[in-house]
Amino acid sequence: MKKVLIYFLCLITICFILPAIFTNTTKTKQTLAIQNTQEENTSVQEATQETTQGKYSKIKLLHSKTGEIEEVDLETYLCNVVSAEMPATFEKEALKAQAMVARTYTIYKVNNKKHDNSDICDSSSCCQAWVSKEDRFARWEEDKREENWKKIVEAVNETKGKVVVYNNQPINAFFHSNSGGKTETPINVWGGSGYPYLQSVETSGEEGYTQYASEATFSNEDLLNKLKTKYADIQIDFSNNESIKILERTESDRVKTIKFGNHNLSGVETRTILGLRSTNFELEKQSNQIKFYVKGYGHGVGMSQTGADSLAKQGSNAEDIIHHFYANVEIKDVNEI
Repeated sequence: MKKVLIYFLCLITICFILPAIFTNTTKTKQTLAIQNTQEENTSVQEATQETTQGKYSKIKLLHSKTGEIEEVDLETYLCNVVSAEMPATFEKEALKAQAMVARTYTIYKVNNKKHDNSDICDSSSCCQAWVSKEDRFARWEEDKREENWKKIVEAVNETKGKVVVYNNQPINAFFHSNSGGKTETPINVWGGSGYPYLQSVETSGEEGYTQYASEATFSNEDLLNKLKTKYADIQIDFSNNESIKILERTESDRVKTIKFGNHNLSGVETRTILGLRSTNFELEKQSNQIKFYVKGYGHGVGMSQTGADSLAKQGSNAEDIIHHFYANVEIKDVNEI
């Protein structure tokens, strides 16, 4: 009887217990193998993310007020730029277009250095605007801070590595606030031969923004004094209607040449001396003063930021916006160029 019982127990062990043990061991090995594979894939993915920007992963930023040079992560830097350059209230696709333009402009500056020991500075009058997260938060309403910052970070992350290229090279991606309905070609602003990808294009919907229209009024004396800071010998007979006169306009309807007494000035120079928002203006001579009616805000070259927002509101995505403002360009990952 004992022998029968022993045989019975052995049979159970062989038929049921041992297969279960081997099955669990196999499953454990498979599980460990899967986990190891997942960990390897994660490591590869993380490594890829770290090298996405390659040599552009870090940039040297010059803080113009202090002279300090700070090495910063490119994508983090772009969050600070986008938050400084474009209102967070703008459409997400407009912010994404701004992120691509800012990234392209930055890499263009890295490749064409203007500053000796840094890649780019934080001054909008020289390179592009930059503001720290803390300062940006201080300027936003408290209940909007986290929401605004999240929106900007998403715009940068969702376009990570994307740059605008012409002939496989990053373009000089100029942008401005408001074109007044039509952008300008660079030759009419800075001279030279211009850039083939920066053409004059029309954009609808910009008139709905506060940047679209402005006025500036000068007394005859103030106007003359301002002009004398550049031209000491200037003379204007304010009683003669021909003494101040717009002589020529560009194809985008901006002032190309204007007469002030015994001097003919460019529209660009006039805008600088008088502090006008753009060179797209009309003037009205009144009894003892001159009034300028101005359309648009900025030099007018490249992407109009309010134009980008207007296009986004009309259904355009970020890449559509880029192709609207920059002719014959491609959008590529920075590692592809």
